[in-house]
Parts: sequence; C-alpha cells; structure tokens
Amino acid sequence: MMNGARSSSSVTVLLVEDNPVDIMMIKQTIQDAGLDLRLHVTEDGQEALDFLHQHCPESDRQESCPDLILLDLNLPKVNGKDVLADIRQFSGTSHIPVVILTTSDEQADVSECYSLYANCYVTKPMDMEQFSKAVQCIGGFWTRIAKLPSKN
Repeated sequence: MMNGARSSSSVTVLLVEDNPVDIMMIKQTIQDAGLDLRLHVTEDGQEALDFLHQHCPESDRQESCPDLILLDLNLPKVNGKDVLADIRQFSGTSHIPVVILTTSDEQADVSECYSLYANCYVTKPMDMEQFSKAVQCIGGFWTRIAKLPSKN
C-alpha cells in the first residue's frame, strides 16, 4: 500500500451505470484485476441519489457510504451532471471522489463536469480490451495510490 492509501478490500465503490454490458464488463475487470472492491450498482440517476442520501447521512460518515463513485453521464431519470451537482451540494457526499466514466468526449461535457468538481473524466473506449485497461487503471489508482477520505 502506497502513501497511506487504503487496501482495496476496504474500498466501497458506487457504480452508476445503465448499460448492462458495461456493468458486466466493469465487474469482470475488477475481479480479473484482483481488486477486491465492494461494488454497489445503481442503474439510473434517481436510484443513485436515493442510495447516496440513504447511506451517507449529513451528520455521520457511515461504513455503507461509498469511498468512490464511478458515474456515467447519460442516465435515465436524472442525468449524470445533475447527480454530480447533487453529490457536491449535499454535505454527506461532497467529500466523495467522483470519476466520470462515459462515452461522451464532447469538450462541453468535460468542461461542465470539471466545473461541477468531478475528480476525473474518462471517456469509455469502444474497444473491449481498452475499456478493461481503463477500468483497471481507475481501480488501481483509487485503491492503491490515492488516499481517500476517512469514514470517521
């Protein structure tokens, strides 16, 4: 473990993704890479917000609150940018790093997400092998290198 980062087994990730194929690929990549993450999946923006407001109360950082959020932009019910804005405005979630993982490579989307304080913006590669490598890099960085906020 480097720089005091948590071991990957103690990292909880919320994946907000509506594409079943992408969900399956991300789960498989995490398993293949040996990243022992606790992964929660929500399939639309409203479900993600409900999950976060339930598991991340304003007054206390609970164990069930995710350490990291992987967020797609093109979501049903509430889009990813609105989810990101809510995450940053709600005191129970404002500390959580958010990685945008989306198919959009539009500069306007990139700029807007960073203006909403996304921690990282990654365009999903269309090639399966490249997609897998991107997920492994994201997982490795956030679980083995980066220091995440404490839950207490």
